Formats: sequence, structure tokens, C-alpha cells
Amino acid sequence: MPLSETELMLKGYGLTTAEFFYHMPDYQHVLNSFIWQDYDIAPDHPRLFEFVDFWRSEIEGPLHSVRFTHRKMISAGEWRNVTGEFTLH
Repeated sequence: MPLSETELMLKGYGLTTAEFFYHMPDYQHVLNSFIWQDYDIAPDHPRLFEFVDFWRSEIEGPLHSVRFTHRKMISAGEWRNVTGEFTLH
């Protein structure tokens, strides 16, 4: 069973966003872009590099460049379990 986004973030994953610039297969002088997002672990970024390997082996448009950013949303020290809530009028 896949982990939820919150469980991934508590395990150290952060949101990685990558912009792929690639040459169009029929028009090699034309660059196009593709945006990819997934939860990944920095600094190794295994999911990002797995996708880059997939692109190189399965997609016809050769890569020109990849630009990416990584943002860790929460960590285990920033999260706390709330067991109750009081509402004041």
C-alpha cells in the first residue's frame, strides 16, 4: 500500500519540481518544456533520476537540460499530534 503524502513528508521526503527542456523529435531546433513533480529525498533524488533514465530510454525527444528545485514541507520535529480541541465563543 503506498504511503500518503503526509507519511512521506514525515519520513524526510520533500516536493521536487523539475522542468525538462527537450528537443522536439521532428524539429530538432525547437525546444519544448515539460513539468514533473513528485515527492523525493534530497540530496540523492532517486525518483527524479529514475524519471530522467526513463525519459532517455523511452521518450523520443532528446533532453537539452533539466532544472529542478526541492522543498521540504515538514519534518518530524515540526509536526505534533493534537488529541483535542477547545472552541471558545
